Amino acid sequence: MVKTGVIGLGYWGPNLLRNLYANQRRGELVMCDSNPARLEKIRSRYPDVSFTSDCQDLFNDSSLDAIVIATNVSSHYPLAKEALLAGKHVFVEKPFAASIEEAQELVDLGKSKGLVTMVGHTFMFSPPVIKTKEIIDSGELGDIHFITSSRVNLGLHQKDVSVIWDLAPHDFSMLFYWLGEEPSGVSAFGHAYVLEGIPDVAFINLAFPSGAIGNVQVAWLAPSKLRRTVIVGSRKMLVYDDTEPIEKIKIYDKGVDIIEPESFGEYQLTYRTGDIISPKLPTGEPLAAEMEEFLSCIETGNSPKSSGEEGLAVVRALELADASLRKAD
Repeated sequence: MVKTGVIGLGYWGPNLLRNLYANQRRGELVMCDSNPARLEKIRSRYPDVSFTSDCQDLFNDSSLDAIVIATNVSSHYPLAKEALLAGKHVFVEKPFAASIEEAQELVDLGKSKGLVTMVGHTFMFSPPVIKTKEIIDSGELGDIHFITSSRVNLGLHQKDVSVIWDLAPHDFSMLFYWLGEEPSGVSAFGHAYVLEGIPDVAFINLAFPSGAIGNVQVAWLAPSKLRRTVIVGSRKMLVYDDTEPIEKIKIYDKGVDIIEPESFGEYQLTYRTGDIISPKLPTGEPLAAEMEEFLSCIETGNSPKSSGEEGLAVVRALELADASLRKAD
């Protein structure tokens, strides 16, 4: 049984706490938030869970095995570092840290102490994302040519990070997971339309060593919520729409074939249109699977799917995209 503390009970922390509470691997839980009203509200839902308003109580608790951090981005690194130095396994909500240097230090510190470092890349535990990975790895789509992704909605504007740091970690983590590689090049352009100095729309281009390219659009300014990814392969194409209630994945047997001329002449192109298939997907809450992975890796010593190294890769791309955006703005 893993005794676990949760720091941060604002927007996302209560969801992590709920899934930890329901997990059979967890031992005693301790929740922490510096806001008394927020802490009292969550306490009413979990009267049997210990609580504190001072995170130092968690770091100083020798019986505590792990700490889950769901605070603002700027506090991820100092809290995670202090937890690791105190000998605690660490789960940090995305993004892992606010810079490459911070993320690398956390990865190195976790390794040196033999502790699990895991990042909240929740979509890596989502059934349609896992199924898409299986389809790509099977070769059904052929060689991946390009991937385009749109993650837009109206709000929520953040005051401490740009839209890239807020939304792009989701798409970056999925792309790197699907392709099994980091980008060799990242560029971006966008603008801050609402809050000066905080970009709220961005278009990010990524080039991968395999030859695949990607484009990710993220925005807090859109008339409706859109969570759509298109993957184009040499054989087939796939559309993953997370807003669809049932058929979240559709595989299109569409493509272009080249017919070589029998004699000197122009190449002929034939356009293929076949079936559209929507594979059956298992059910299950990604957050539950994510917390199960964290606790399981603590018990077994295995490396989690969304490890600190994966978090570092995403932070590396985020920093490159953000630097490119600010240079172009």
